[in-house]
Amino acid sequence: MITKYNLLFVTSPLSASRVLVASRNFANDATFEIKKCDLHRLEEGPPVTTVLTREDGLKYYRMMQTVRRMELKADQLYKQKIIRGFCHLCDGQEACCVGLEAGINPTDHLITAYRAHGFTFTRGLSVREILAELTGRKGGCAKGKGGSMHMYAKNFYGGNGIVGAQVPLGAGIALACKYNGKDEVCLTLYGDGAANQGQIFEAYNMAALWKLPCIFICENNRYGMGTSVERAAASTDYYKRGDFIPGLRVDGMDILCVREATRFAAAYCRSGKGPILMELQTYRYHGHSMSDPGVSYRTREEIQEVRSKSDPIMLLKDRMVNNNLASVEELKEIDVEVRKEIEDAAQFATADPEPPLEELGYHIYSSDPPFEVRGANQWIKFKSVS
Repeated sequence: MITKYNLLFVTSPLSASRVLVASRNFANDATFEIKKCDLHRLEEGPPVTTVLTREDGLKYYRMMQTVRRMELKADQLYKQKIIRGFCHLCDGQEACCVGLEAGINPTDHLITAYRAHGFTFTRGLSVREILAELTGRKGGCAKGKGGSMHMYAKNFYGGNGIVGAQVPLGAGIALACKYNGKDEVCLTLYGDGAANQGQIFEAYNMAALWKLPCIFICENNRYGMGTSVERAAASTDYYKRGDFIPGLRVDGMDILCVREATRFAAAYCRSGKGPILMELQTYRYHGHSMSDPGVSYRTREEIQEVRSKSDPIMLLKDRMVNNNLASVEELKEIDVEVRKEIEDAAQFATADPEPPLEELGYHIYSSDPPFEVRGANQWIKFKSVS
């Protein structure tokens, strides 16, 4: 199907009077071939073709561009010493967070590790709330007291600063879904660096025994801190690590591959068959954290090659433009709008006040009556308020 759109855009910011009115017929949708997933203990996997609508394509493009620009702004604010402490950025991995969200329902659940900013956004929080949390301000999603690794939203249980610790928690969330009889699944994410943790295999075991609706997802970005997967793991087939649990290895740089694999895995879990594993093969452009330049254990040429051949935003952009789902000018307009949104959020995140010291003990428990909390100095008392 073809739909006619009238596009109005200014060709130059210096001459607003020069306005070009373009009339163009765009396709409503297009069918794409996607990379076949590697399978473990599965007779069939996700489809190798999928349909992308113009509406979804524009939405995915805007979301991935927002995550990319948000992370680049966080990098800038960190270097200006406005963001302090730990900060782990996910630029390069945008197809993972946006693709996973596209494959589940808002009522489903998600828990991840400390590279969590993208998931916080895709689960429904605003850039303003995220950046304000990073800068430790009252307007942050955790009122400025959680920072980079502790952000939360509805059905999103945050990042976890302890390597692998979120995996048994995710299995517990899946247990709650089954116990309460809800047709919901839990996406439980961890990195390749955490994949050798014993607690992960314990969680596999319990989830398989109790047939929990848990999708265990390894975001394999090829480096655990500064150690390549080949040096850290005797087997880098992370999708087979569940042994008795079926698994998929997915192109984590292609949002359509991630979306279709997630839909397949979610349907598998909802059918009552128990847990499933997904390995997303992806790549981070930044170092492990802001304290890691990211080029001592890998070359700049390697990073540039991934950027030029496998960038998730460029892959989606090329597909949409080449199949008449969008124009280059239209996508550039989205870029401009996203940049403005990020700049406005950064202005708020630097101007908003920090939480006052007397709120240090707030929200320790959700419903207990107020009680006194001793501060670092034993003579200073804070009042806990739910």
